[in-house]
Amino acid sequence: MNNNFGNPTDQITDYQLDHFQELVAKLYQCCQERMQYQSDRFNLPDAELRCLLLFGEERYLTSKGIAHKMNVVKSRVTRIIEGMLQKGLIQRIKDPEDSRVNLLSLTSAGSKKLDDINHFLRDVHSEVLTQITPEQRRHMMASLEMLKSAMQSVKDMMV
Repeated sequence: MNNNFGNPTDQITDYQLDHFQELVAKLYQCCQERMQYQSDRFNLPDAELRCLLLFGEERYLTSKGIAHKMNVVKSRVTRIIEGMLQKGLIQRIKDPEDSRVNLLSLTSAGSKKLDDINHFLRDVHSEVLTQITPEQRRHMMASLEMLKSAMQSVKDMMV
């Protein structure tokens, strides 16, 4: 990648680059550990848990839609869906507009599990935020928004 991003007169020091890489790696590791804890706590493989969270945004999903949102191939989604069907978390419903299409929706057990997971996530995130002063939170949120935008723009340039 080249250094034509931002203002070319604003030099990035080796220390800044190394520290940024280290912080991102540590944040990623922390998130991975939390995701593993979630999987264990809710007795769901990570992929099924992430798939279940997609239903918080939509009432019905298709295999194709899940594959797109999770950025995985359809054959992988088939395995994820089968696991969730066996656990009674989702059900298949024929699309009333196109009988060739199977819609997936949460069962009551799936809705309960999703509520439990969302409650857990809110508690975890709330606990993190309580360790930061309100003023620091405002700065952190602004910085995270800026980081998200910068990372998204670099990602878009790579595709």
